Formats: sequence, C-alpha cells, structure tokens
Amino acid sequence: MEQIHLETKNLSYTYHDGTQALKNVNIKIKKGEKIAIMGPNGAGKSTLFSHFNGLSEPTSGHVEIEGKQIIFEREELLKVRQKVGIVFQDPNDQLFAPTVKEDVAFGPMNLGLDYDEVERRIKEALEMVGMAGFEEKTPHHLSGGQQKRVAIAGIIAMRPDIMILDEPTAGLDPEGVDKVLNILNNLNDEGMSIVISSHDIEMVNHFADKIFVLYDGEIIAEGDKHQIFSDKELLKKAHLKAPVTTEILYKLKANGLDVDTEKISIDETVEEILNAKNS
Repeated sequence: MEQIHLETKNLSYTYHDGTQALKNVNIKIKKGEKIAIMGPNGAGKSTLFSHFNGLSEPTSGHVEIEGKQIIFEREELLKVRQKVGIVFQDPNDQLFAPTVKEDVAFGPMNLGLDYDEVERRIKEALEMVGMAGFEEKTPHHLSGGQQKRVAIAGIIAMRPDIMILDEPTAGLDPEGVDKVLNILNNLNDEGMSIVISSHDIEMVNHFADKIFVLYDGEIIAEGDKHQIFSDKELLKKAHLKAPVTTEILYKLKANGLDVDTEKISIDETVEEILNAKNS
C-alpha cells in the first residue's frame, strides 16, 4: 500500500476580514510524488502551502502528516517542520543571515544538532545545489537564481521528507530554471516528495507527475498532465494557458487531422503529426 505523506481533510481558511481563502480542500500527496498545484493569482496557493507545515491554522478541517493530524503546540510544530520544509517564492523572505553558511546552518542548529553534524549538513546541502564555495558570501549580493538555490539548501539541510516550493522558478532565466529543476529531480530521486506551485505550464509539463488545479480556494480538478493540459475548458476557467504542443494538436484536429490531443511532450506531438500525415 502506498504511503500517504501529506493529506488535507476538508481544509478551509477564512481571513479576519471574512475572505474565504480555502474551501474544503482535499488533497493527498503520496511518498515520492512530484506534485504541482496550479491556479491564477489569488487562487489560494500560498495560503494552502502555509498550512502544510503549520504556519497557518485552519478555520476548519485539518492537515495530516503521515496519518497524524498537525497539532498547534510548539513541540509538535517543530516535529512537523522537520518533516515538511517550505521554500518561499521570494528568497528575501527566507534569507536573513549575514553569510550563506549561517543561513543554511540556521535550520539544523534549531534542531539541536551538534557542531560536526551541522557542518556536514551545510557542506552537503550547498554541494547539492551547486553553491559550494559561496559559504562566506552575503546572500543579498547573489543573483536571484543563486538566492533561490541557497534557500533550497537551507531546507535540504533540515533533511525533510517533503519539500514545498512556492513558484520555485519565478523570475529565473532559462538556465536558472533548469538548475532548480535538476535539484528538485535529484531530491525526488533520493525519495523526497516535492510539491510546487507554478504558473509556468511548460515547466510543470516537464516536472510534475500529478497536478491539482486550485481556483477561488477550491480544487476544481486533479489528474496527470495529459488529463489537465488537454482540457481546454478547464484551463480557460482556471486562467491557465495550454502548452504550445497542445495548441498545435488542437489546431491540427480542427483542420481535420486525426491526432490525440492528450499527447503533451514534443516527442509525442511530433509522433502524432507524422502518424496523421502518413495515415
């Protein structure tokens, strides 16, 4: 039986001004999955993420980590945050120490680990994100992509089971996007469950095993990328663009070619075009 890493049960959250940000959200994240949560600005993605490790307390419903409900007491929340690490959209919300090394050390030190273990984790985490040699640099003098990688290193050093990343590639150039995706894929290969939010359809297309679509605080669809990205009505409702490959296949279909619009990757699309041409 597959292990459920994180689950929300009828999770709802209302702000003090009465705005209902989340409405009965039910999602399951299994061990080792790569999940994307997509939706327009204001859909509730960041609010949802803040519930995953107890930064926010639900108005109703709850979150379970490995079958145990999050309890809002200091000791219990510390345990949850060892299991679930969050990388914020803006690294400046996360990086505050004078040097990269001190920033990455912050989490492990809070776990009460001894000096040698903290040093080992800093070295390992910075190597994993390609930032070894930057230990004494000031985080705010780094590029956006480098800051993002240091923020990820700070979470890696905590050794969580699940990593949550809010818009991990926002503001990065194509090379920066590739570097972050490589880091996430490597972590996933080592058994870590990864959950991202993103507007970047092409990036999600390359990365995610499963997608949840969040709209106006509700999950309005879930499925694999073929199911989600080929549903043009759903994408329109959620203010999301279809991948370029999907647009091409829909155009070909409209022109009378017998193609499968659920094919997503470039290779699959080329194959569909060649098959249609030869039939």
